[in-house]
Amino acid sequence: MAMKILEDCISCGACEPECPNEAISQGDTVYVVAVDKCTECVGAFDTQKCVEVCPVDGCVVQDPDHRETREQLEAKYTKLHG
Repeated sequence: MAMKILEDCISCGACEPECPNEAISQGDTVYVVAVDKCTECVGAFDTQKCVEVCPVDGCVVQDPDHRETREQLEAKYTKLHG
C-alpha cells in the first residue's frame, strides 16, 4: 500500500529527501506521493522514513486506495532499483 500525504502537510520538505524511491514531490499545495514508486520503504528500511521525519503527527498515512502486499512492495522496489 502506498503512503499518502494529507492536507495537514505544512510543505516543510522533510520527507522528500528521505524517500529511497524518489516517490515524494512538491504538489500544488502539499507534497504528494507517486503511487507507482512508493514501497512504504520496503526493501530499503524497516520503517516508513516519510512518517518518521514528518513534524505533523498523522499527516502521512497508508493510502487505502492502493493496497499492496509486502511481496508486491518488494517486487516494486526490485523493479525500481534492479
